[in-house]
Amino acid sequence: MRPVELSKNVYWVGAVDWLTRDFHGYSTERGTTYNAYLIIDEKVTLIDTVKSGYCHELMHRIRNIIDPKKIDYLIVNHVEMDHSGSLPQVVQEIQPEKIICSKMGQKALTQHFHQPDWPYHVVTPGEELRLGPNKTLSFVETRMLHWPDSMFSYLKEDQILFSSDAFGEHLASSERFDDEVNQDVLMHEATKYYANILTLYSPIVKKLIAQVEAMHLPLKMIAPDHGIIWRKNPKKIIDAYSRWCVNESNGKALVIYDSMWHSTEMMAKSIAGGLQDKGISYKLLNLQVNHHSEVMCDVLEAGAVILGCPTLNNGLLPRMAGFLMYMRGLRPTNKIGAAFGSYGWSGEAVKLMNTAMSEMNFRLIHPGLRVQYVPEHGQLQECVELGHIVGQALLDAKAGNKAV
Repeated sequence: MRPVELSKNVYWVGAVDWLTRDFHGYSTERGTTYNAYLIIDEKVTLIDTVKSGYCHELMHRIRNIIDPKKIDYLIVNHVEMDHSGSLPQVVQEIQPEKIICSKMGQKALTQHFHQPDWPYHVVTPGEELRLGPNKTLSFVETRMLHWPDSMFSYLKEDQILFSSDAFGEHLASSERFDDEVNQDVLMHEATKYYANILTLYSPIVKKLIAQVEAMHLPLKMIAPDHGIIWRKNPKKIIDAYSRWCVNESNGKALVIYDSMWHSTEMMAKSIAGGLQDKGISYKLLNLQVNHHSEVMCDVLEAGAVILGCPTLNNGLLPRMAGFLMYMRGLRPTNKIGAAFGSYGWSGEAVKLMNTAMSEMNFRLIHPGLRVQYVPEHGQLQECVELGHIVGQALLDAKAGNKAV
């Protein structure tokens, strides 16, 4: 793939990773990209690099535009290794006049690469960097979105926001822009990206969006470090982040469960029936066949999360235990919660799931349902009733236009 021009003398020169299927526990079934950008003016500037192993693609695309040795500035918006893994090779080849980063970026780069003598140039929030007569960059610190070093770079004349890990998706594609790809696929991957990477940092996202809006930056494009570039409608992804960062509910319910011999599964289906009685849209998600990162994509916007698991060795089945650890790390909020499960002789699973949801500040509206061995008709009716209770709580929240 050749470089792609975003606007006059501004190019995408990154790499497409068609093969990766796991990103530290996050399933990436559509691959990903490592985006880097080249700006041509009196001072030639490269924004970010690529993951180790993809440096040859980066340098090949740059050479299609300019001799890499003519690059003066190298901007590091984010030090995580999928963007800086090839940095030592790039620095060695281009010998930049400046490596531009945040204060925390310099610290992280030094700790990662042990190169205290690199030509670091630390920028402060709002600082402008003139590249020549036609291009001016300014910088927005985005600390803990999602690393301490993170920052945005804004190209004033072209109105392009280089947004590091924000507003991206893990999506390998021969297309580079939002108007060139399937919109359902695009928004699913953008939702999944936020749910699995940024949910924990939602309060910071909320403050950042308010900060950027207060700056009144005109935006023609948002160019993230992963996925496609938003040129047709940058506001679409900003509006989505505005909803996600305040945990806005879609009023739907999730029944997330695992089962050994189908007893807990019978309970799950009966609870789903109760939700349906109340007219509630729901998903029945068996952890045996649904990856935890896909489940979190649904959790992000769900109004209610109902967890089901049988007891195993006085605890949980491994898949549910793993999912709870993963979800607690991301800390989704503003959810109605309930738990259920079958057991043989002890029955601790429901209590453990309730505890986990309480720690995430879910609003538990039922003490939980436990059934020994195989549920009978009357016990399944109790499950239906649990579905009614959760469904009514969702309806009440919607009618009152209040948080669940």
